[in-house]
Amino acid sequence: VEGLEKLSSFCGTDTDAECPHSPSCAGLELSVNNNADDFSLTTTAGPSLSLSCLVQNSSQDEGLLWYRGDGQVDLKDGNKVNISHICVSPVSESDNGVVFTCRLARDKSVQVSVTLNVQFPPNLTGEEYLHVEADKDVTMSCNAKSNPQAQTAWYKNNELLTLEQDRYRLYQTSEVFQLSITKVQKSDNGTYTCMVASALGQGKKDFHLIVEDRKRPFPKEAVIAAVVVVTLTILFGILARKDKIFKVW
Repeated sequence: VEGLEKLSSFCGTDTDAECPHSPSCAGLELSVNNNADDFSLTTTAGPSLSLSCLVQNSSQDEGLLWYRGDGQVDLKDGNKVNISHICVSPVSESDNGVVFTCRLARDKSVQVSVTLNVQFPPNLTGEEYLHVEADKDVTMSCNAKSNPQAQTAWYKNNELLTLEQDRYRLYQTSEVFQLSITKVQKSDNGTYTCMVASALGQGKKDFHLIVEDRKRPFPKEAVIAAVVVVTLTILFGILARKDKIFKVW
């Protein structure tokens, strides 16, 4: 299961016997990081994160199971009974929204889940050179992924871009921020900057747009017509002088 290799466990035996509504389960509950109900945990990308599951109100030893999404985490011996720890290291952007669940081994309906809310700034750098023929369309695309979601804007030559109706079009999702220009003109030459900023930081990317003269299409039809004319001229010339040609032979 993707992501399980990032988990380390520490701190026994468990059993798969079920105990639905058994008196031994009465009042028994689990807690994860001192939370007995499902909860969301906000953290940042980078440092490791420890999750601890604890059995409460039990009169006997209880086995525990950990899951990342639908995949079961492999726990070491000594880290399965009454209390169990897992460590997510390192925490990355891909962990955002991932659900970790601690379950009682003999009654998996007894559980507590934690959803990770991993916050990270925009990661946007670099520059790009775009050579486009006049009257062609062009699209500039930025990675706008961040948590919390960032504010975005386009600049041209360091000034906020004024969008021309019917020629400029913006497209934005939680991860992509695009600017499209229809039928570019020489006046569109310049440096376009994609600015992405959130409470955690900002990033930008420059696009150097160079509009080139439109290339004239190769006159294929005219060349074919010229070849036909030359061929016919030669053929008619041969036919007109056929008597002299045959007399030589």
